[in-house]
Amino acid sequence: MRSIQYIIVHCTAGSQQTTTVEKLKSHWRGLGWHAPGYHYVVFPSGHTERLAEDDTICNGVKGYNAASLHVAYVGGIDRNGKPIDNRTEAQKAALYFLLEQLKSRYPAATLAGHRDFSPDLDGNGEISEDEFIKYCPCFDVKNEYAGLQRCK
Repeated sequence: MRSIQYIIVHCTAGSQQTTTVEKLKSHWRGLGWHAPGYHYVVFPSGHTERLAEDDTICNGVKGYNAASLHVAYVGGIDRNGKPIDNRTEAQKAALYFLLEQLKSRYPAATLAGHRDFSPDLDGNGEISEDEFIKYCPCFDVKNEYAGLQRCK
């Protein structure tokens, strides 16, 4: 069993209407990845699909994958290709439920968004929007799930 230190939330950075598991897998194969980018993906309907077992190392955040679980929601980009939190109410509920389950399984794990692993370029101890390498998942995971964060 792996030691899970992080549960990292992502967006797929694709259309909510056209993203399928097969399209995600095809994209990752095109990158030469043998493992998926996420362990779980949450669709606009709230349907959650497991793409890899928790013991599998996925390709979510370079340098952190060995100690992380990766959860994504389908979406995160508007029709002009700009980052946006466009989760449906069903996605928000399903994502909360999934994160609650994962935190109960891995109580010491820290919940974070992909963007929280950007470098602190100005060295002030905080990663601000102008320092994000990616906006993913297009919302503040630490703030939104602060109540789950304290569940240990």
